[in-house]
Amino acid sequence: MHYNVRHTTTYSYTDPVSICQNDVHLTPRQTPFQTTAGFLLEVSPEPMLQRSWIDTFGNEVRYFSLEEPHQELRVTARSRITVIKRELPLPFDTCPWETVRDQLAASETLEMRMISQFRFESPYVQYLNAARDYALPSFTPGRPLLDAALDLTSRIYHEFEYAPAATSISTPTKEVLEKRRGVCQDFAHLQITALRSLGLAARYVSGYLVTAPPPGKPRLVGADASHAWLAVFCPGHGWIDLDPTNNVIPQERHITIGWGRDYGDVCPIQGVLTGGGSHVLTVSVDVAPVPIDAT
Repeated sequence: MHYNVRHTTTYSYTDPVSICQNDVHLTPRQTPFQTTAGFLLEVSPEPMLQRSWIDTFGNEVRYFSLEEPHQELRVTARSRITVIKRELPLPFDTCPWETVRDQLAASETLEMRMISQFRFESPYVQYLNAARDYALPSFTPGRPLLDAALDLTSRIYHEFEYAPAATSISTPTKEVLEKRRGVCQDFAHLQITALRSLGLAARYVSGYLVTAPPPGKPRLVGADASHAWLAVFCPGHGWIDLDPTNNVIPQERHITIGWGRDYGDVCPIQGVLTGGGSHVLTVSVDVAPVPIDAT
């Protein structure tokens, strides 16, 4: 599948902002299953300084600094992306989850030590006995890892309500688990918390989900949104993505922007500013399939 993606973020301030500095995670990842033909970041007003680097997780970070008074900031990321379907292991052909847990705990190779960093707590993911207990009915003794992880994914999908107004990014996972409501970030953090509390390696993935309009209705420009899911490490097969919001293994309709320990490592735009008063934030994401004859 080929896509043109436009992601526009607009901040409107009640008072002038004199200085702002921002880090941007909006450059799509290059992976064996995803390639980027082009990427452009447009910032208005024009930044005084821009630069980029690769962070510790391999994500590209764009930085810009504005040092002129402004009451509106608009950041637009444009990209052309190709995503291919990947072959996945049969869930029952993966290792018992306890074997994977023990291999990660031993971390006998440099590769395993790098992977093991995703077993530990991070700012948005803290070990939680309640999350471990919630996961245990899926992770029965000797059960293959992917089979157990998919069962947990399905349970979160069926037992939690998608409710955009119920949480914010600061809502703790404990509260999400208790109230059984949240959004994609919450469900990703919940499953990561459960997996790490069992000693397994799980990472947070940010990106886009290509949505389809209702039958007979035209596709709405800007109707797509940022999305979040997770990946669990499975020896012999690498990282396998899981989307508990939709109860699927992400394939060619999921576009990957970046990954890290949790949301904080791949927040689309984060920064500091001087002035501004209060502000209104609007976000528009448009993911448009590209006809085959246009590629």
